[in-house]
Amino acid sequence: MRAARALLGIDQRELAELSGVSLPTIQRMEGSEGNVRGIVDTLTKVIEALDRAGIELIGENAFSREGGRGVRLKNPKPSNGSSG
Repeated sequence: MRAARALLGIDQRELAELSGVSLPTIQRMEGSEGNVRGIVDTLTKVIEALDRAGIELIGENAFSREGGRGVRLKNPKPSNGSSG
């Protein structure tokens, strides 16, 4: 969740607002050891909010060039570098 927030440039409060769950819930979920723990409905709300914001969650056995699980932006923003 922290990595997804970092990619979006948002804090825990903003994720709580986007997902419709409380800030303490987001804090508790991020503080979980290993896999994020929470009520399925709450997890679904957070995952859906991240999805709407453009985050792709990569499962442990999902295709990823580098292997392993993680997060990435679905449509990376073009770089702001100027050419020429």
